Amino acid sequence: MNAQAAMIDVQNLSKWYGNIEAVTGISFSVGAQQVLGFLGPNGAGKTTVMKILTGFHFPSSGTALVDGIPVDEEPLEIKKRIGYLPENVPLYGDLTVDEYMSFAAEARFIPKKERRAAIDKSLEACALTSYRGRKIETLSKGYRQRAGLAQAILHDPPILILDEPTTGLDPNQIIEIRSLIKELGKRKTVILSTHILQEVEAICSQVLIINDGRIAAQGSPEEIAGSMKGGDTWELILLGEVDSVKNRLSQLGRISNAAVQSAGDGTVKVSFFVPQEQNEINSGERIFDWAVAQGVKILGMNRKKLSIEDIFVKLTSDDTKSTGAAS
Repeated sequence: MNAQAAMIDVQNLSKWYGNIEAVTGISFSVGAQQVLGFLGPNGAGKTTVMKILTGFHFPSSGTALVDGIPVDEEPLEIKKRIGYLPENVPLYGDLTVDEYMSFAAEARFIPKKERRAAIDKSLEACALTSYRGRKIETLSKGYRQRAGLAQAILHDPPILILDEPTTGLDPNQIIEIRSLIKELGKRKTVILSTHILQEVEAICSQVLIINDGRIAAQGSPEEIAGSMKGGDTWELILLGEVDSVKNRLSQLGRISNAAVQSAGDGTVKVSFFVPQEQNEINSGERIFDWAVAQGVKILGMNRKKLSIEDIFVKLTSDDTKSTGAAS
């Protein structure tokens, strides 16, 4: 990504707390209208990075630019451009939704004559208009999350930083909040920190995985998976018997982790890994050519993707120390 076009641009960022280095020389950028999934195990340094980007902490070395502004030079300007939803939303239960939003508008220095329109727009975006007279303590967890998100977008910032926005929600509430975040991502830059890996697959166009204060991988889910796999895992349903298919499979060549088992009704389920060779034709084409040559009938064929969960486990295991599998 062109750093000049980035809404967030981080270069060689490090942060020390006493003699503990929480973040070590990380670099990444996030463009306009892009949703970045920010992943990492507990203690990896995610919260430190988010606090630096929101102007609450300053970097020990390196640079972090938000909309072209250094975070350690103009923290108030940074806060004007960012909407922040922490994991534990700071809500006041004895206030109504409308009172809470009015308080947030005043704290954000939104001009008095513009506050009502800003509140109305924010509540509408979060589907809270009909709840504005309700006390926050009477709202469900999902609608309290909506109230927190409404205050985060109240000043119409170009950037949103959301820390575990769906924690503690039921499945229906999770779907609603995900849909809202995805919609916001069409017009804002969003950094989404989450432990729910399906959330990243559902919402995010880019992924940044941090481990032990360092970047383990970054890029689109497809780019990261491709760089890690070095090939494809295939699952086939073939017409035939197990022994016959095993004999013919030996002619395919350059495969590993092959498994063949009966699937019933005269069919066989086969799975194997095909390593990617330089300048090789697509592995799917090679499988079709093999089937034609061996007289094997393919009833089903599926290339299995490496999931975000697979990637996360591989990159954040105790013996993994990686820096940038994809960029």
